[in-house]
Amino acid sequence: MDPISQGVLGASFAQAAAKNKEKIIAAAWFGALAGMAPDLDVVIQSPSDPLLFLEFHRQFTHALIFIPLGALLVAWPLFKLQVRFFQPYLSLRESYLFCLLGYATHGLLDGCTSYGTQLLWPFSDERFAWNNISIIDPLFTLPLLVLVALAGYKRRRGFAIAACLWALSYLSLGWLQVDRAVAAGELVAAQRGHTPERLTVKPSFANLFLWKVIYEFDGDYYVDAVRVLNEPQWCEGESIAKFDVDKQFPTLAPESQQRIDIERFRWFSDDYLAVNGLGQVIDMRYSFLPNEVAAMWGIEITPLKPDTHVAWWANRDLDESQREDFYNLLSGQSCLSL
Repeated sequence: MDPISQGVLGASFAQAAAKNKEKIIAAAWFGALAGMAPDLDVVIQSPSDPLLFLEFHRQFTHALIFIPLGALLVAWPLFKLQVRFFQPYLSLRESYLFCLLGYATHGLLDGCTSYGTQLLWPFSDERFAWNNISIIDPLFTLPLLVLVALAGYKRRRGFAIAACLWALSYLSLGWLQVDRAVAAGELVAAQRGHTPERLTVKPSFANLFLWKVIYEFDGDYYVDAVRVLNEPQWCEGESIAKFDVDKQFPTLAPESQQRIDIERFRWFSDDYLAVNGLGQVIDMRYSFLPNEVAAMWGIEITPLKPDTHVAWWANRDLDESQREDFYNLLSGQSCLSL
């Protein structure tokens, strides 16, 4: 999730535990900073290995086992610095409690997105992705922000408790929508006469009713959008061949660095890989429009330099035409009833 969402969620849980109303603002700051702290792993990068950050982002700093230590690493300096900002001061126990609550929310909230979070590191490298909320969703974040601000302004933790309940309710709604989107995606596949080998859904940007559906059938990926409001609707999309490294890059030896990097990218992307018209290997999970194949990031292979690292690329520029197409999908203008 975005840093604001992580911060206000951490703040809300910390405020909810602040029994002394005079300490509720300090609790919010401790919880918010701890709630954002795990994303400091983005500094782990290498100019020579562009995929290193994929392996370490949402890894040990986001793991469940790391929460007590991560909270301590945040709480200790904040406890020492607080004398400049807060009165009355928080005890070390209170500082740690508020940071623990804030830090604990981070990995779990990230696990609700589709990016993937290694919650069970170091025992497993599985990337948990429950797909029940978009990485950025103002409908989730803005009410949290308002309630956290009210809790601080009014010195009443009841607003913070309401914020926690809002977060849990919204995420629960997302899980219900996941089931509806999966059912709609299975219906789309059935209308084509397909039995998917696997099917994944993820919410599109900033909402819970327009979903991207990707399913695999007979060596191809099919990408569509579905709207799940009162009645499900289908926004027809595209298809593309599943990536086959032996077929598309036959000269790459299994022990070459490029081949190793492809497998690293396959793990990160949950094997949702294809090759676009430019010859780039793409992560099919993310696109600006939920019914299109065009990816937001991928890697470039250089078969003539097999022992060098692959190149990483990302495209996050949304043009006016794509915005208009997205609004049409949101409104259902480009969709049919299922």
